[in-house]
Amino acid sequence: MKGKKKTLTVRDLCVIGLLAALSYVCFTYIQFKISLPGGDATSVHLGNMVPVLGALIFGGMYGGLGGAIGMAIGDLFDPIYVVYVPKTLILKFCIGMITGFVAHRLFHLQDQPDKKKWAVPATLASLAGLVFNSVFDPLLGYYYKLLILGKPAADLTLAWNAAACVINAVISTAAAVVLYLALRPALESSGLLEKS
Repeated sequence: MKGKKKTLTVRDLCVIGLLAALSYVCFTYIQFKISLPGGDATSVHLGNMVPVLGALIFGGMYGGLGGAIGMAIGDLFDPIYVVYVPKTLILKFCIGMITGFVAHRLFHLQDQPDKKKWAVPATLASLAGLVFNSVFDPLLGYYYKLLILGKPAADLTLAWNAAACVINAVISTAAAVVLYLALRPALESSGLLEKS
C-alpha cells in the first residue's frame, strides 16, 4: 500500500545508530584540522563518507540521519565546531537524502544484479550528494559566520572551507564507492540488503 507510513523498527534504529557511530568516529578521529584566523577551523575528514555509504546501502533516510547525528555529536564535543551543529544536521542529512534519491530512485541501484554495473551509478549518486555539500557547506557557513562572527571572519574562511569541502568530496566519494562495492555482495548474501 503506497500511502501507508513505515514505522521505524529496532533494526532501523540499530542501522541509524551504527551509521551515527561510524560517522562520529570518521569525523572526529580521521581528521586533519586546519586552524583559521579568528579562532575558527576547517578540516579534511572522512565523516561525509558515512552518510553516502549508508545511503548507497540502506537508503537516503538512513544515511542522512546517521551522518547528521554522528557529525553533530562530533561538533558538540569540539569547542571550535559546537556553533555549527544546526548547519551540520541540515547539510549531512541532505547528503544522505540526495545520494539515496539518485542511487535508488533514479538509477535503481538496489535492483541492479550485475556487479559490473554498480560502480558508475554509485559514483554518480555519491558525487550528487557531495557536490551539493561542496556548494552549500561553504555558502551556508559564510552566511552563518556573518550572523555569528561578523563579515571579516566569514570572508577570511570562505576559500579555505570551499577547498576543504572539495577535498572531502573527492576522498569521501572514492572511499564510499570502494566500500560499497566491497560490502554489497556480503550484505546481499546475509540478507541485510533489502531490494525494493
